[in-house]
Amino acid sequence: MPDVPEVRFLTVAEVADLMRVSKMTVYRMVHAGSLPAIRFGRSYRVPESAVTAALQRPIADVG
Repeated sequence: MPDVPEVRFLTVAEVADLMRVSKMTVYRMVHAGSLPAIRFGRSYRVPESAVTAALQRPIADVG
Protein backbone atom coordinates (compact mmCIF):
# COMPACT_ATOMS: atom_id res chain seq x y z
CA MET A 1 0.00 0.00 0.00
CA PRO A 2 1.53 3.37 -0.99
CA ASP A 3 2.24 5.98 1.65
CA VAL A 4 -0.38 8.70 1.76
CA PRO A 5 0.97 12.11 2.77
CA GLU A 6 -0.55 13.46 5.95
CA VAL A 7 -2.62 16.57 5.32
CA ARG A 8 -3.67 18.82 8.17
CA PHE A 9 -6.96 20.63 7.76
CA LEU A 10 -7.88 23.85 9.54
CA THR A 11 -11.28 25.28 10.41
CA VAL A 12 -12.40 28.63 9.03
CA ALA A 13 -11.85 30.20 12.46
CA GLU A 14 -8.27 28.87 12.61
CA VAL A 15 -7.56 30.16 9.10
CA ALA A 16 -8.96 33.57 10.02
CA ASP A 17 -6.69 33.74 13.08
CA LEU A 18 -3.60 32.74 11.07
CA MET A 19 -4.32 35.20 8.26
CA ARG A 20 -5.51 37.93 10.64
CA VAL A 21 -8.77 38.44 8.74
CA SER A 22 -12.42 37.87 9.61
CA LYS A 23 -14.17 34.54 9.14
CA MET A 24 -16.36 36.18 6.48
CA THR A 25 -13.23 37.05 4.48
CA VAL A 26 -12.15 33.41 4.61
CA TYR A 27 -15.60 32.29 3.42
CA ARG A 28 -15.39 34.81 0.55
CA MET A 29 -11.96 33.48 -0.46
CA VAL A 30 -13.27 29.89 -0.39
CA HIS A 31 -16.34 30.73 -2.48
CA ALA A 32 -14.26 32.79 -4.94
CA GLY A 33 -11.89 29.86 -5.41
CA SER A 34 -8.78 31.70 -4.24
CA LEU A 35 -8.50 29.41 -1.19
CA PRO A 36 -9.17 25.70 -1.75
CA ALA A 37 -11.37 23.96 0.81
CA ILE A 38 -13.48 20.88 1.27
CA ARG A 39 -16.94 20.75 2.71
CA PHE A 40 -17.16 18.60 5.81
CA GLY A 41 -20.79 18.35 6.87
CA ARG A 42 -22.02 21.92 7.18
CA SER A 43 -18.56 23.43 7.63
CA TYR A 44 -15.46 23.94 5.52
CA ARG A 45 -11.93 22.69 6.12
CA VAL A 46 -8.91 24.29 4.48
CA PRO A 47 -5.62 22.43 3.96
CA GLU A 48 -2.84 24.00 6.00
CA SER A 49 -0.59 23.96 2.93
CA ALA A 50 -3.11 26.15 1.06
CA VAL A 51 -3.06 28.71 3.88
CA THR A 52 0.75 28.75 3.88
CA ALA A 53 0.78 29.24 0.10
CA ALA A 54 -1.79 32.05 0.32
CA LEU A 55 0.26 33.85 2.96
CA GLN A 56 3.40 33.66 0.79
CA ARG A 57 1.70 35.07 -2.32
CA PRO A 58 2.63 38.69 -3.04
CA ILE A 59 -0.07 41.28 -2.42
CA ALA A 60 -1.19 43.18 -5.52
CA ASP A 61 0.00 46.79 -5.58
CA VAL A 62 -3.11 48.91 -6.17
CA GLY A 63 -1.57 52.33 -6.50
